Amino acid sequence: MKLKPYSLGVLLLTLLAPATLPAVPALAAPAPAPPVPQSHTADVIVGFLTDFYGEHGPTLHDRETRVSQLLKDKQKESPNADVLLCAQNEPQGIVVGPATVAQSAGVGWATVTTLWDAGRTDTFTVYVRLDSQPIRVDDVICAG
Repeated sequence: MKLKPYSLGVLLLTLLAPATLPAVPALAAPAPAPPVPQSHTADVIVGFLTDFYGEHGPTLHDRETRVSQLLKDKQKESPNADVLLCAQNEPQGIVVGPATVAQSAGVGWATVTTLWDAGRTDTFTVYVRLDSQPIRVDDVICAG
C-alpha cells in the first residue's frame, strides 16, 4: 500500500492533537508579597522621642527596652558619660525639635536640646530606624 504525501501530515496532526498532548498545569498565581512594615512618620518620631526623653532623660526601663543594641554597647564602652544625653549629669529640661524622615535611607532623626544651669544648652541628634517595631532609639550623635 502506497501512502499519499498528505497522509503523513494528517497522521502527525492526529498524533499531536490536543487530546493526546500531556496536560500542562496552569501557572499558579504569585504568592502575595509580605506586608511592608509601617514606616514611622516625623510626627510619630517626635512623639516617641518626647516621651522617651521626658523632662530629665530616659528612665531605666526605657534604656533597657527602647534602645538599640548599638547604643547599649556604646554605653558599656563609656561608663562615665550618658550616651543617650551626651552628658554626665541630668539636665534641667529637654526639648525635642522637628524630625526629618529619609524614606530612601530608612531612617529618621531629630535634634534634641538639653537645658542646663545658667541658661546653657547642648544639642545632639537622635536617629530612629523607620522600620523598627516597636520604635526605638537606634543611635545618638553628640554635637561636640
